[in-house]
Amino acid sequence: MFLHTVSPEHATGEVAAIYDAEVAQHGFVMEATRCWTTRPEVLPLFEQFSEGVKANFSLGMRGWRLITFIAAQQVPSTYCTHVYGSALIDELGSAEKVLALQRDFRNAGLPDKDVTMLAYAEQIAKDASKITDADIEALRVAGFADVEISDIALCASMRSFVSRFFDATGASPEPAFLSPDPEFRQAMTVGKPI
Repeated sequence: MFLHTVSPEHATGEVAAIYDAEVAQHGFVMEATRCWTTRPEVLPLFEQFSEGVKANFSLGMRGWRLITFIAAQQVPSTYCTHVYGSALIDELGSAEKVLALQRDFRNAGLPDKDVTMLAYAEQIAKDASKITDADIEALRVAGFADVEISDIALCASMRSFVSRFFDATGASPEPAFLSPDPEFRQAMTVGKPI
């Protein structure tokens, strides 16, 4: 990373608790977590907001991962594409399906409702100022309630923000998220080189 952050051995209080939870989950503290600790008081604030949004996310973790993956490509965020691409292998059933999603989600065999959701997420990450009432109506016609539309917007907008912050502070994907398959690894490297 580019900035000085709180190392796991020097973490105290809420930062230490967040680090401990992440070590329990992943076996290490992610750079995506550490990058917030140049100002240590910000990490608990961000964690509370992020976990609060995810806790009642109306589209489930599958939706969260799909939206995040598509938004991250638009940033473009190598970190988030690797992390969420890795998670989507289990979600979708194979690396080939994730590669198809990365190449063209509109023709990757997803249900039409997912394609509509991801088109909205993609536009948010590209340029949300271009979204119109017609885009929202298309989501409603596809079967999305307003709370779900809001959640798509929250997820895609959050990813645009945090992915840019990760790149700006020099956070890089950990080896655990990097595929040994060179084709998959190259496809997930959409922005900053590994």
